[in-house]
Amino acid sequence: MGVSRAGHLSSGVPEVSSLVSFVQCAGRVKTACPPALLTTWLLLAVTGARAEPYEADVSITREADLRALYEDGVLAEEDFETLRELLRTGVDVHTASREALYALPGVTWAQVDALLAYRARVEGDFEPEALVEAGVLTAGQLQRVRPFLAGEARAARTVSGRLRLLTAYGAADALVPPVLLHAQAEGPLGLRGGAVVSLSRRRLEAVRYEPRRRALVAGLPGVVPRLPKLHVRWEGEHASVLVGTYRLGFGQRLTLDTTGRPAPDGFVPDDGFQPPGGPERRCMLTGTGACPEENTPGRVTPDFGWTEGFRGVAGTVRGQVEGVALAFTGFGSHQSRDLLQYELLDTKTRKTPDVLAVLPGKQVPGTVRFVSRTLPDVFHELAGGGHVTAGFSPRTRVGLTGWGAWPVWAVEGVGLDLQPSSRFPAGGGYGAVGADATWGTGPVDLFLEAARSFSGAGGGFGAVQRTVLGDRRRELELTLRYYGRGFDNPYSRPVSSPDEFEGLRASNELGTRLRYLHQTEDGAWRMTGQVDVWTQPPGGEASGTFHLGTSARVDYVGVPELQPSVWVEFRNKDLGQNGPGLCFEGGEDCAGEQYRVAGRVRLDATESLRLAAQYQHTLVGSRQRPESFQHDSRASFEVLVRPLSSLRLHGRASWQDEDLSENTRLTQTVRTSLEVAWDAVAGLGTRARYELVLDLKAPVGARSPPELPQHLFRLELEGRF
Repeated sequence: MGVSRAGHLSSGVPEVSSLVSFVQCAGRVKTACPPALLTTWLLLAVTGARAEPYEADVSITREADLRALYEDGVLAEEDFETLRELLRTGVDVHTASREALYALPGVTWAQVDALLAYRARVEGDFEPEALVEAGVLTAGQLQRVRPFLAGEARAARTVSGRLRLLTAYGAADALVPPVLLHAQAEGPLGLRGGAVVSLSRRRLEAVRYEPRRRALVAGLPGVVPRLPKLHVRWEGEHASVLVGTYRLGFGQRLTLDTTGRPAPDGFVPDDGFQPPGGPERRCMLTGTGACPEENTPGRVTPDFGWTEGFRGVAGTVRGQVEGVALAFTGFGSHQSRDLLQYELLDTKTRKTPDVLAVLPGKQVPGTVRFVSRTLPDVFHELAGGGHVTAGFSPRTRVGLTGWGAWPVWAVEGVGLDLQPSSRFPAGGGYGAVGADATWGTGPVDLFLEAARSFSGAGGGFGAVQRTVLGDRRRELELTLRYYGRGFDNPYSRPVSSPDEFEGLRASNELGTRLRYLHQTEDGAWRMTGQVDVWTQPPGGEASGTFHLGTSARVDYVGVPELQPSVWVEFRNKDLGQNGPGLCFEGGEDCAGEQYRVAGRVRLDATESLRLAAQYQHTLVGSRQRPESFQHDSRASFEVLVRPLSSLRLHGRASWQDEDLSENTRLTQTVRTSLEVAWDAVAGLGTRARYELVLDLKAPVGARSPPELPQHLFRLELEGRF
C-alpha cells in the first residue's frame, strides 16, 4: 500500500463488529477505538456489508445514463468501466456461463443458479419476461438488467451489426476534431467481429534516442488515423477462437484478469474506448520560446482514448470425460505498450530520461521538453499462457492458470528499464502461476485462489478466499486476502483497497471485507453495505497501521413513479489517529478521515417526463483545517423529456464545490448539458450534446486563475443493420 489513487444470516452484524474490534485491538488503537467502532456499528445497523459486485444500484437505459451516475460520484471508476464494457458487449441469458451471468447488476449467485436451472428445464429459447414469471428475477430486476442483455432482438437476417460515428468539438478548438468509428457485426456460423478506428491529433510520434543530445526525442503529433481495436471471433459448441484484441481472466482475478468483471471465465473481445474528457492545454511543450505568447492558456479537446489489453490469438476447447467438464484456454499476445515519462529509467544514469521535442524548421533559444505526455509504443510485450479447468458440477471445479510476458524495448541505443512506480515490473520478464477452486452446496459457495508472481525482482505470493451465503433475496460475503510485498503482478485485479504500492493495488496488503445485500420479499426495499479493514503484512514499514472503509445504501423501489435512495460512506486511513487536521488526500503520511452522506430521488412524473435530483456532502480531513473538517458539496438535477417516441431530450445541471469555506484553492464548477437523441427511422439514430462548464473560483486571490467558460459539443450517429 502507499499513495492513494485515486444472505439471510442475521448473525452477520455481530461477526463484523467482533472482527473490527479484534483488528483495532491488534493495532493497539486507543482513543480512536470508540468512535470508529461506533461508526461501523451505525453503518452495519442500516444495511450490513454488501455482496453484490458493484458499489451502487444501477438503473439505466443507455450509456449516457451510466456516465451520469459516474460523474455524480454514484459509481466508482472501476465499476463504471466494467459496466460500460458490459453494456457494449451484452450478456446472453440463453448461453452465458454462471460467471458471466453474475456480472449483471443486482443479481445474486442464488439467482444465477436459479436461472441456469430454469434454462435447463425449458431446453430452448425463452423471453426474458419468463424469468419473472418463473420467480428467478423480480420485475424491477429485469428492468435493471435488460440494457445489459444481448441476443433479445435476434433477426432472421444472416448478417447484423452496428455502426457508430462519434466526434467532439470545443468552441476554442483550432484543430481537426477527434473522430471515432466503432463497428460491430454478427454473421453466420457463429462468426462475430468488431473494430475501432480513431483519428488521432494529440498522440506523439514514435520515441527514439538521439546520442548527440543524450536524450529521448519525439516529434510533434499530426493528424493520423489509427486502428487500436480489431477482432474476429468464432464460437462453436465445443470450441471458440478469437483473433485480434481481447481481454481475459479467470478465478478470483488474482493470477490473471484484464476484463474487470466480478467473476471472469475466459476471454472476451476488446473494442472498448473512452470519449474525450475535459479540454486540455493546447501547448504540450515547456521551454523558452516553445509556446506562443497568449494572454490565457489555449485549450483543445483531447482525443478519444482506449485501454491496451492483449492483441493476438485466444482460444478455448471444451469437452466432457466421464461426467467431468474439461476446458482449456490458451492465448498469445504481441501488444505495444504506452508509458508515461516518469515510468522510465535510464539504466546508465539511474534517472528518468529527458524527452525532448523535435521542432522542424523552428529555432528556439533553449531546450524544449514535453509536459506530462504519454509516450507511444515504448516497448512491445510478448505474452502467452493458458488456463485449464475441471468442472465436477456447475458449482464445483478446480483450475490452473499460468502466463508469462517479456518486454522488448522499441527504443534502440539506450538502456531502459521501469521505475518502481510503474505497474509493470522492472528487470525483464514477468508472469504468474496460480490455482483456483470453487465449491457450492445449498446456500453456501466457497471460492479460493492462490498465486505466485515472478519478475526480475523475484516476485511474491498472493491468496484470496471468499465465502458466500445467501438465497435469492439475501447474500452475505466474507473475503479474506493476502498480497505479499513482492507480489508484483500487473494483470491481477482481485479485491483490494484503493491504495497502491509501487504502482499496484493488489500488493503489500492483508485485509478482510464483509459485504451484505438484502431485498425485501415484495422487492420494495433494497439494502446493501460493506466494511473493509486492511493493513500491511508483518515486516512492512507501515505494518500495524489499520485502515477502514465502510459504506451503506438503501433504495426504495416500491413505487415505480418515485424512487429515493440514500447512502453513507466512511474511510479512515489510520485507526490509531483520528480527528480534524489530518490530511486524507495525499501521500503515505496522510492518516485522515472522510465522511460522506448522499441522497438521490427519481420521479417518473409521466411516461414522457422524468426528474432526478441528487445531493452529496463530504467531510474530509485537511491540514488547511486543523480545528475542523473541510466541507465539500456536490449537487445535480436532470430532466428527461420524451415529447415523441422517437425524440428524447435530456437536460442536466451539476454543481461541485470542494471547499465551501473559500473559493480560491480547489475545484468549484457548474456544469450544464443538453442532449437531443432522435431516432429518425428504424435502425438510424442521432445524438447531439452541448455542454457548458463554468469555473467559479475567485478571479482575484486564487492560486491559479479560473478557467474560461468551456463549450463542448458531441455528436454521435448510429446505424443498425
